[in-house]
Amino acid sequence: MITDIVEDEMKEFESQVLQEERLSTPKTILLAFQHLLAMYAGDILIPLLIGAALKFNAQQMTYLISVDIFMCGIATFLQIKRTPLTGIALPVVLGSAVEYLAPMEHIGNTFGWGYMYGGVIAAGIFVFLISGLFARLRKFFPVVVTGSLITLIGFTLIPVAFQNIGGGNVADPQFGSASNLILGFVTALIIILIQVFTHGFVKRISVLIGIVAGSVIAVLMGLIDPTPISQASWLKIPLPFYFATPKFEWSSILTMLLAAVTCMIESTGVYFALADITERKLTADDLKRGYRSEGIAAILGGIFNTFPYSTFSQNVGIVQLSGIKKLRPIYFSAGMLLILGLIPKFSAIATLIPTSVLGGAMLVMFGMVGAQGIKMLAAVDMTVNNLLVIAVSIGVGLGVTTQPTLFHILPATVQTILDNGMVVGCVTAIIMNLLLNGSKGLDETRESLAE
Repeated sequence: MITDIVEDEMKEFESQVLQEERLSTPKTILLAFQHLLAMYAGDILIPLLIGAALKFNAQQMTYLISVDIFMCGIATFLQIKRTPLTGIALPVVLGSAVEYLAPMEHIGNTFGWGYMYGGVIAAGIFVFLISGLFARLRKFFPVVVTGSLITLIGFTLIPVAFQNIGGGNVADPQFGSASNLILGFVTALIIILIQVFTHGFVKRISVLIGIVAGSVIAVLMGLIDPTPISQASWLKIPLPFYFATPKFEWSSILTMLLAAVTCMIESTGVYFALADITERKLTADDLKRGYRSEGIAAILGGIFNTFPYSTFSQNVGIVQLSGIKKLRPIYFSAGMLLILGLIPKFSAIATLIPTSVLGGAMLVMFGMVGAQGIKMLAAVDMTVNNLLVIAVSIGVGLGVTTQPTLFHILPATVQTILDNGMVVGCVTAIIMNLLLNGSKGLDETRESLAE
């Protein structure tokens, strides 16, 4: 009886989410490919950095990138497919979480690869177990807090976009070269022009068109080397414990748990941004399913020797720009990630897209995320107290982002949290809202906690 009720509720929920007009398969594939390209650069960057820090050889690096892309597909499926236990069912793509980058590098170089992957599994179990408790903190995220957090997510990522426009690596002598600047800003301009002067489906795939056009220009400028395609293999099956068998050590686990909390706070902001765009009211149960999905994805990441996975902020901008709020393109995108992960040669093609081209696209997408936060804040009663919450939280978050070494005298585990502008800004917004607005600032969220 209870099972039938749950199944009926699940079917009703999915029908509500998917009851918009059905897109044709070719259009869906293009939209899915747009989502994939939006997250691809940010995702492969993590295995590249980890591999370099741990001195992986070329063969190990190729495998790590491929299996990471495959696991991105698995993690995305876990999040978009609603089950009795998991799946927030919002149009979101998951990728390797940057919050874990520094802790993984430290653990891998200090204790060894096994302890690094043991920490990943422990973080996943932790996220899964506290998902219900953390979801109950929904009452501490009224619009003034979530709007500030989403604005901060967009604006703190703008420097990342500009770094990519310059070429990605600040130490590279070619950083900020004329060719990089031309590719980056021309790509951004193409996306903007398509948004302004076109209509219908072309407008919805403006980011995809911009990235493709920028890449074509790079080919004409002789800036793309196809060598990685010929060197990549055709098939590679992901294997558990490929690099090391997980081992566990308390300080490594504690460091990863701190990164997990940081990641959950950022994911919360992304969930609310997508909920606002899709006009869906999130409940504590929705958030719990979302956190659980990320926890399971992290556990699998540890087993397959990759990374923990979380929501990608840039894909919020894609949803906003395209106007497509369906889950179907995300299902296709997750499927593409699985295919790319199994066929390294296809993955190598995507790695040829110049970083500056992706940076130009990120500039528009991250700006749209920030604009979405401002749109949410427009609905807030602009009292002096609310203005202070917004001003100080965004100011603190941006300040930490621009001066990440501000807390260098503190222990490394504390720096893991305080070096993240999004987390510091979010905590500041929550505390200031409680101090300035008290219980009144929590009233608007209490209805969403009813189950």
